Amino acid sequence: MIASSATDIECENLAAQKVIVVGAGIGGLCCAIDLARSGLAVTVVERAAACGGKMREVTVGGRTIDAGPTVLTMRWIFDALFADADADLDDALSLCPLETLARHTWGDGRPLDLFADLDRSADAVGAFAGKAEAAGYRAFHAEAKGVFDSLKSTFLTQQKTGPLGLTGRFGLAGAANLFRLRPYETLWRALGDHFHDPRLRQLFGRYATYCGSSPFQAPATLMLVAHVEQAGVWRVEGGMARLAEALERLARRLGVIFRFSMQVDTILIQNGRAAGVELADGEVIAAGAVVVNADPAALTSGALGVGAARRAPPPAPRSLSAVTWGLVARAPGANLAHHNVLFSSDYSAEFDDIFRRARLPGSPTIYICAQDRREAPESAAGCSPERFLVLVNAPARGDQAPLSSEEIMSCQSDVFGRLRRIGLEIGPETPSVLATPATFNALFPATGGALYGQATHGWKAAFDRPGARTRLPGLYLAGGGTHPGAGVPMAALSGRLAARCLKADRASMFPWRRGAMPGGTSTP
Repeated sequence: MIASSATDIECENLAAQKVIVVGAGIGGLCCAIDLARSGLAVTVVERAAACGGKMREVTVGGRTIDAGPTVLTMRWIFDALFADADADLDDALSLCPLETLARHTWGDGRPLDLFADLDRSADAVGAFAGKAEAAGYRAFHAEAKGVFDSLKSTFLTQQKTGPLGLTGRFGLAGAANLFRLRPYETLWRALGDHFHDPRLRQLFGRYATYCGSSPFQAPATLMLVAHVEQAGVWRVEGGMARLAEALERLARRLGVIFRFSMQVDTILIQNGRAAGVELADGEVIAAGAVVVNADPAALTSGALGVGAARRAPPPAPRSLSAVTWGLVARAPGANLAHHNVLFSSDYSAEFDDIFRRARLPGSPTIYICAQDRREAPESAAGCSPERFLVLVNAPARGDQAPLSSEEIMSCQSDVFGRLRRIGLEIGPETPSVLATPATFNALFPATGGALYGQATHGWKAAFDRPGARTRLPGLYLAGGGTHPGAGVPMAALSGRLAARCLKADRASMFPWRRGAMPGGTSTP
C-alpha cells in the first residue's frame, strides 16, 4: 500500500508538470518560456502555421509587410524575460531605437514630429503651437510619468486587483495616490488642463487607441502611454515578427514543444478542473493545466467547449477593430517618417461613428507605417517601391454585420485619395492586401475583429479586464485581452503573470519536490 501510494503521488506530480498553452501569440510564448524555465513540460498548440498571433506578416508584391503591431516599447520587459532564462535579447534580434517617434499632420499639411528626446519634442511643440503649449507639454509628460511610476509596480506587473486592492498596494497614502491618477476623468478632459490647441489635444488623445478605446470615454490614467512611448520606441530589424521568432527559439531551447496548424476544439474538464485539450481531429492531449492565449471572448462564446464557457469571463464591450491595407508603392515626394498619423478634421465625430453608430467614419484618421523609412528623410524617398501599412480604426462588427463592399470601397477611396495628396503613387495596379474586421474575426474567433480585447471605457474598465485565473481550476488566461492590457509589452506581462499564477497554484497543490523516496515518504 505504501509503495502504491508513492506511485500514485508520483503520477500526480508528473501530470501536474504538463501544461498546454493554447495559442502562440506573445502572451503564450512568454508564458511558455517561464513555465519551461521552471521545469514544467510545456506544449504550445497553435491553429496558425507560425507563431506571433496578432504580430503577423502579409506578402504584398513579393515582399513581407508587418500587418499587426509596428511599435515596440517597454523593451525592459523582454530584456528581463531573456535574462531570467540566461539569454540576452540583443543576441536574439536587432533592435534600433527611433529618434523620431512619429510625424503628425493635419489638414494644412504642416507636420509636428515628436522625438525620443523630451527637450527636442518640447521645442517642436513650441515652434508648432507656441511657448504656452510647450509648457503644457512638459507638464503633461510629468503627469504621465507620475501615473506610470505609480502603476508600474502596483498594477501593471502585479496580478489583477480591484480599486480597494490597488489602494492597499499604494500603502499609507493609498486613497490619495489613487485619486491623483484621475480615474474618474476622461483622457480628453484631462488633456484640456494641459493643452489649448485642439490639434495637440487630438494628438495625445490618440494614445487611447493604443488600447483600442476612445479618448472621450477612456480614463485619464491612459495618459501613461505618452510616457511609455517617450521612454523609447524601437524598430525591429527585419520586421516585428522577428520578435515572435526569437521568443519561439528561446522557448524551444528550454524544451517547449510546438504544434502548429492544430485547432483546439475543447478544453477538457475532469474532477472539476482543466485536464487537457481535445483537438479538432479528435486527438486528446492530457495536462495538469491549460493556459489560453486568446481573446477571452473565445472562451465566453463556447468556441473552446461548453464546460469552459460556463466558467469564462462575462461578455465585455469590444475595443476597436481596423481596416488595413498593406501596400507596395512609390512615394518619392512624400515627407514621411517611419510612423505617421494624418488626423481627421472632427475627432469627436470619428469616435462617435465607431462606438455609437458602429460604422466607418467618413474621413478617418490614418496611420501609416512607412516600413522602409529610417531617420533620414532621404533614406527611402527615392523612386524604388516602398512598403506601407495603412490603418484606420473601425467598429468590431466583423461577425454580426460585416462591412459591405460599398462601405469598404468608400473608405478606401477617401484614404487612397489623401495618400495620393501627400505623395504616394497609388493606382489600380498598386499591389495591396486588404484586411477588415471580418478578416480579423476569422483570425481571432468570437471577437468581431476587436484587436485589443475589451474597450477601456470608464473608471472600472481596467479592473474589469479578466485576470490570469479563471473560475475553473487549472485554466488560466494570457494575452492582450487580459490584465494588464492590450499591446505587445502588456501581452508579454500577461503571459508572465499567468505563469506565476500557475506555478503558485501548483506549489500549493503539490508541495513536495519531484520524485518519491522508496518506502512511500516524500521529500518535503
